[in-house]
Amino acid sequence: MRKHYTVAGHGFTVDAEEAVFTGMNQYTPFLDEENTDSLFTLYVQELATPIIYNVKYKQEDEGQVMLSGETPDGKTVLEYQLRGKVAGWLVCSLDFKEGHVYYNKERQRMFVTNNALMMMYTFITSDKQTTLFHSSVVSYQGKAYMFLGRSGTGKSTHSQLWLKHIEGTELVNDDNPVVRIIDGEARVYGSPWSGKTPCYRNVDYPIGGIVKLKQAPFNEIRRMKAIEAYVALAMSISGMRWNTKMGDGLHHTENLLTATVPVWHLSCLPDQNAAELCQTTIAVKD
Repeated sequence: MRKHYTVAGHGFTVDAEEAVFTGMNQYTPFLDEENTDSLFTLYVQELATPIIYNVKYKQEDEGQVMLSGETPDGKTVLEYQLRGKVAGWLVCSLDFKEGHVYYNKERQRMFVTNNALMMMYTFITSDKQTTLFHSSVVSYQGKAYMFLGRSGTGKSTHSQLWLKHIEGTELVNDDNPVVRIIDGEARVYGSPWSGKTPCYRNVDYPIGGIVKLKQAPFNEIRRMKAIEAYVALAMSISGMRWNTKMGDGLHHTENLLTATVPVWHLSCLPDQNAAELCQTTIAVKD
């Protein structure tokens, strides 16, 4: 069984048994059966035999571990671990146009499939002025405002403060929105990937500003200089930078974003004043 989806204008296909799609409700807003022009196809199946590959990198985040490496014939492999046990693998073709998900047990199927789709999307769009951000995003008066920072910095909290205290604010995505530059304009899109907050909206807005958050005993905001802004963006963007093509694509997109979108640094408390200071400073009408 096959289904086609479109996220931020980029199409992809999932090939799996019907049972897999019953767990993909968050992708329903992005279902697009008329668009068969897929950048990649992901095949999903159960496999109990481990994938043999050479480990090169390791990433850990809140109890989840991802190992990455290559098979003897050069294919990229991602291994997903959950609570210390292997949940499954993603094996990509050399051009990243085809991926195969192999999961260990049925209860781990969606965990592996969801992560694999997010990574395949990141890989294949990295040279298309498209990036997946680790960010919480709100919309306000027709523009989107992105909040960046390390896990635990308060991105979701700051979004909630806008929603509570700034009338007309709506949540766009709370963890992994997509940013795309089209004809020189940077736009942010909702995605099927929103972390612990179920917010899967197929919407998009021009970016009015990007804010890097830092916890502090006071509220203070300032505009970042270009090099500082570039670093803040780079730290919040997913991708295999050791792959030359991907790294160059991400670098190009980061440069364009730095040149076209104002980036701010907000030292703040988790309070109403922080949200109002941020809003009155960055949400300036044209």
